[in-house]
Amino acid sequence: MAKLSSRQRKRMPKSEFAGPDRSFPIPDASHGRNALARAASKPPAEKARIDAAVHRKFPSIGKGGKKTARRRSRSRA
Repeated sequence: MAKLSSRQRKRMPKSEFAGPDRSFPIPDASHGRNALARAASKPPAEKARIDAAVHRKFPSIGKGGKKTARRRSRSRA
């Protein structure tokens, strides 16, 4: 995951964040996966909001994306 400087983070539009108060930046898929992992410990309403924001920007992450397809193909062998 690429590091974000504070200057880069400040310049990002609100749509590039998944959590409340600009708490989870999602400029790339790596940050999106990180946001999903961290959302697991949040209250259900906040988790749903983070999940929705990540899936809107990166539809293949966590919802039957490449990782899931690979797991299915391995289990059949």
